[in-house]
Amino acid sequence: MSDDQPTDVVAALSDGAYTLFVADFADTGTALSAYEALKSIEDGRTIEIDGVIVVSRAEDGTLEIQKATDHSTRHGLTWGVVGGVALGLIFPPSIIGSAAVLGAVGAATGKARELKHRKGLAEELQDAIPPGHSGLLALVSDPGAVEIRKALARADAIVEKAIDKVEADEIKAAAEAAKAEAG
Repeated sequence: MSDDQPTDVVAALSDGAYTLFVADFADTGTALSAYEALKSIEDGRTIEIDGVIVVSRAEDGTLEIQKATDHSTRHGLTWGVVGGVALGLIFPPSIIGSAAVLGAVGAATGKARELKHRKGLAEELQDAIPPGHSGLLALVSDPGAVEIRKALARADAIVEKAIDKVEADEIKAAAEAAKAEAG
């Protein structure tokens, strides 16, 4: 995508506490660059990133986790675990090819099936990363949403879903439970 092309953004209303971003990239390298850009802008005060994960989606629809690090936020969760819950909210665990090898991320995708708000989020976001593309999923606090969009500027499309504090807390609690299960 060239810099002069607009990025598609779909937004929904909430109490503005958090935003779940799903960015579509034509290739994994660009998605990984966006991931590094997100890490560089998080300061824990004005921009708080609770979870991010990079995936590639094969032509058959199977997802492969490319990046899920243990970058700790000030809440003590890991980006990979919270991102794994977000991934499990959107995609059925049966198409996640590499989640099981990532321990806590694999447990997180399973925990996501138990969340109350899963169905609505899944319906809105499941087609955000088409087969043959790579994607980045990030759960962020809204005050940094403008900077987040800048970090994702090279995305072919961004689906942005505002979620309320209750939904975000549910995601974080599932991540904590998955992290505890994984040991």
